[in-house]
Formats: sequence, structure tokens, C-alpha cells
Amino acid sequence: MSSPVDYKSAKSIYEFTANDIKGNPVSLDKYEGHVCIIVNVASECGFTNLNYSELNKLYEEYSESKGLRILAFPCNQFAGNEPGSSDEICEFVKSRKVKFDMFEKIHVNGSDSHPLWKYLKREQGGILGDFIKWNFTKFIIDKNGNPVERHGPSTSPKELVESLEKYW
Repeated sequence: MSSPVDYKSAKSIYEFTANDIKGNPVSLDKYEGHVCIIVNVASECGFTNLNYSELNKLYEEYSESKGLRILAFPCNQFAGNEPGSSDEICEFVKSRKVKFDMFEKIHVNGSDSHPLWKYLKREQGGILGDFIKWNFTKFIIDKNGNPVERHGPSTSPKELVESLEKYW
């Protein structure tokens, strides 16, 4: 599950590997040349309906035309909002007709944080500190694999379009 990369010396997300929702390792260099949104997701959060709906719309509208990629990482660190197994999460996202990339459930805070998320937080610290404060924190990654913006849970995905346009 962990990437052997030292997040402190990493130059881009392309140096990391993460397991997809089925447990298969995915080298993030497959996203090279694409603008990406990396987001921590949860099935039972107050932000779930809006975020999944709008992330789907963004993906449908921009994946083909602009090459947008969305990498969603389930996380159960916030009020137990993602209690399910990988199979249960797959059923949930299937019911939502999600077509963007889903990864295995991870930790985004603490010593067990996935190295990718340690890197994201280091590169784009938050207003109150570099920790992730809730579900649906969104990072925009430019075509060179650099985290260029961080948006909090209350920013709806459709509000990211103006930002995304700067990087296409």
C-alpha cells in the first residue's frame, strides 16, 4: 500500500504508487500530462451527495475534452464517514455511476498517512495547518504533476472549473 518514495524529496505525484480500489498497484506516472483533482472521499458524509454528483459532472465534461483525471481516495478518519470495505465502496460508487478512478481506503492524517497525501499536504498546506480537516479536501495537480491548489470541503467541485482552466 505504501509507496517507498520519500515524500519530502519527491518532485511530483508521478513518483508515487497507490493501490486502486481492487488492490492493484497504480504508478501515478500514468497521469503524466493530465490536470488532476485528488480528493479524499466518504460515502456517509453531509458533503457526499454534492461532491460525487459534481465530480461526476466535471469528469464527464472534461475528461475527454481537456484530459481531466480525478483520483478519489476513500478515508474513514472523519467521524467514521467511510466505514465500508473496498467491495462496499465499489457498490456505492457504482450506484452513483462514478467513472473516475477510485483507490483503496487510506489515511490522510497521522503517521499512517499515505506518502502521496503527506506530499500533497507538504506542498499545499492548509489555512489552519497542513493536516486534512475533513472529507472532500481537493488538490488540483498541474500537467507536470505538481500540486498547485488546495480547496477545502466546502468548495464544491463545480467551483473548481475556473481554477482548472488555468492549467489546461
